[in-house]
Amino acid sequence: MVNLKEKPYYLSGEDIRWVEETMENMTDEEKTGQLFVNMVTNRDPAALKETLNHFHPGAIRYHNASKEEIYEQNKILQENTKIPLLIASNCEAGGNGGVDGGTAIANGAAIAAADDEELAYETAKIGAIESAAIGCSWNFAPVTDLLYNWRNTIVQLRAFNSSPDDTIRYARAFHRGTRTQNIATCCKHFPGDGLEENDQHLIMGINDMSCEEWDETYGKVYQTLIDDGVMTIMAGHIALPSYSKKLCPSMQDQDILPATLAPELISGLLKEKLGFNGLVVTDASHMIGMYAAMPRSEQVPRAIAAGCDMFLFFNDPEEDFGYMLKGYQDGIITKDRMDDALRRILGIKAALGLHRRQALGTLVPPREGLSAVGCAEHHKAASLAADKFITLVKDTAHCLPLTPLRYKKLKLVFISGEGTVIAGKLTADNSGEIKENLIRILESRGFEVDGDTPAQKGKMEELKRKYDACLVVMNVVGFAQYNTMRIKWANPCDQPWYVSEIPTVFLSLGFTNHLIDVPMAKTYINAYLNSEEAICAAVDKMMGNSQFKGRYNENVFCGRWDTRI
Repeated sequence: MVNLKEKPYYLSGEDIRWVEETMENMTDEEKTGQLFVNMVTNRDPAALKETLNHFHPGAIRYHNASKEEIYEQNKILQENTKIPLLIASNCEAGGNGGVDGGTAIANGAAIAAADDEELAYETAKIGAIESAAIGCSWNFAPVTDLLYNWRNTIVQLRAFNSSPDDTIRYARAFHRGTRTQNIATCCKHFPGDGLEENDQHLIMGINDMSCEEWDETYGKVYQTLIDDGVMTIMAGHIALPSYSKKLCPSMQDQDILPATLAPELISGLLKEKLGFNGLVVTDASHMIGMYAAMPRSEQVPRAIAAGCDMFLFFNDPEEDFGYMLKGYQDGIITKDRMDDALRRILGIKAALGLHRRQALGTLVPPREGLSAVGCAEHHKAASLAADKFITLVKDTAHCLPLTPLRYKKLKLVFISGEGTVIAGKLTADNSGEIKENLIRILESRGFEVDGDTPAQKGKMEELKRKYDACLVVMNVVGFAQYNTMRIKWANPCDQPWYVSEIPTVFLSLGFTNHLIDVPMAKTYINAYLNSEEAICAAVDKMMGNSQFKGRYNENVFCGRWDTRI
């Protein structure tokens, strides 16, 4: 059972009384509601108030919109809720994870490329400042997975790298940066992604390490951060068969469940063995990694019964709320388990001082703070960050520097993605905007750029007369649609037939593993982000105006010998 006097809460007697009195005065429906993190789908004030009155959610998450829209949404919610809400952002790489117009600083892979704890701190701090300005109090970050499998696209850019020691260093710095704004962090995704290529949006993940291997890697990371006092942890739809069978010796393969539904992993391994006294939230419950495990009517209450304290997102609010309430009334969720979960939820709110701020009428920050979102100071920090992490993987043909003096006329091949599913919603691919921005930057540096794709290849000698070099830019990002993301050549004339004819430079603005699809690339650069700052820094470094400072790991070569040539 939770101890609210100890870390990560450190509550006073007065704070604990608020927790207990709040619980005593709650109906079964209000208790049930506190277990849910509701995804806002309608920002109409009447709809927001109806959600509060009918479902009594304990926390809120939302799809990004303008800072004014999100601020007004959160203002309405906090001014009309009986119990203060945790409002969660997803600022893994800066403020862009919390609000449109927020500043992207550096994702996990970029931080590791820079090998800079201060950058992790700055990324988290800026994300916290911008999300706090719109009323957030909880950040679903840092990502503490370990990227062992180069095929993994779920955390390829979001995780730091495969080193437990590096991950601990960066995650600690990230935690400190977030806490400057009194926002709770959330390490994810327990028991650990990065070993396989599958996406939990589509299939249950499997961490197939032995118990001993897990203890020395993922376990080391989680134990250290728990000892440091991390407030919340997100459980992934990821199985850990070795520990499930160790803790439940009679368990058979067909009994293995994802951590979100596995009491031996949440209550046994995380809370008992590792001593986690904080709050556990499930990963998004619309993922097939959870859906496929059992009927929805069972998975909703059984996630809480397994030891998770909050359930991330409704499918159908009426139905899921009913499943949870019935699970409590039928004893699937015992009274002790419900009370323990509620103490952890309310304990986090008290530790953040939300109850005191509600009493003072200051739960919603002053509107003037919105000026921090995407401000000039933060974009300057993004430029300084990009200078540190842009990585030259190889230049074996010595195509660099790419300057107008050497290569005035550029053929630009721009490979786009197909959007990203975020919290069940498909977001449009913004490659057209990114391509236009890239062309503008290149032309401002003195290049003549042709970004059109010809109807056919044409004569090789004509190609060489027309262009001095080719720049292939890969803006392939996203997850939740395919288990692996690869380059898709929408137009055959974009395929790399030109690499033996004119000097060709490959630049990735997203995933780091594209050499698997372009092993013929002799010059390959990873920029990690498609922000303007990252693109400008990459262009300046390609031109030789700035030194490449980022480091790569062996994953970039995708286990092939020809990608190194």
